[in-house]
Amino acid sequence: MRAKSSYTELTMKIIKPDWTREMSMKVWALEPDYALIYITSPARDKGTVTLKRKNEVWNWLPSAQKVIKIPPSMMLQSWMGSDFTNDDLVRESSVIKDYTHKIIGEEKIEGYDCYKIQLTPKPEAGVVWSKIITWIAKDLYLQPLVEYYDEENKVVKKFVGSDLKTMDGRKIFTHWEMVPTDKPGNKTVMDYTKIQFNIKIDESFFSEQNMKKIR
Repeated sequence: MRAKSSYTELTMKIIKPDWTREMSMKVWALEPDYALIYITSPARDKGTVTLKRKNEVWNWLPSAQKVIKIPPSMMLQSWMGSDFTNDDLVRESSVIKDYTHKIIGEEKIEGYDCYKIQLTPKPEAGVVWSKIITWIAKDLYLQPLVEYYDEENKVVKKFVGSDLKTMDGRKIFTHWEMVPTDKPGNKTVMDYTKIQFNIKIDESFFSEQNMKKIR
C-alpha cells in the first residue's frame, strides 16, 4: 500500500444515522513522515488543506485565511467530521517503531488466508491503543482487517479493506471502511480513484507556505 512517496485521489463518505457527507481530495505523501491533503469538493470545503510533518498537524482554512496548528489536546478529535482522528493521521506512520509485533495465529478473512498479528505498545510509546490486531493476507501482504482496542481490551473501531484492483502496477485494496463499534450506523468510507507510487517530491513541498498555494 505504501512506497517512498505517492500521489492519491480519493473520495471519502462520512455516514451517520441521520445524514451523509461526501468529500473528494488529493493526497501527496513522503513516507513515513510527511503528507499534504487538499480537499477538492464539496464547494464549501474546497481548498481546505491538512499538513502532517512528523508528529505535528496543521490545517489551512481558506475561508478564514488562517493556518491553525492542532494542539496535543485536540489530536483525538475527529478529522473533517470523519471516524478518523487527527492522531490517526500522525500515528499510522509510527506503527513500526511504537509497537512490538507478534504473529498470534492464522485465519481466513474475506476469503484471504491471513497471518493474525498483535501489535503491543512499547512502554515509551505515547499511543492511545492498548493493542492492535491486524490480519495480513499471505499472498498479497495487504490488510483486509485491523482492530483497535481500548484500555479495557474492547474493540473500539475496525478498519476493513476490500475491492482489490491494480493501480500503478500494484494490487491494492481500493475500498476502505473505518467502523466505530460503539456508534451503530456510523462509518467512514474511502474509495481510491487514482494512485501513483514513487513520485518525485521532497520535504520542501510539505510546508505551511505551500498549504496556501496547492491546487
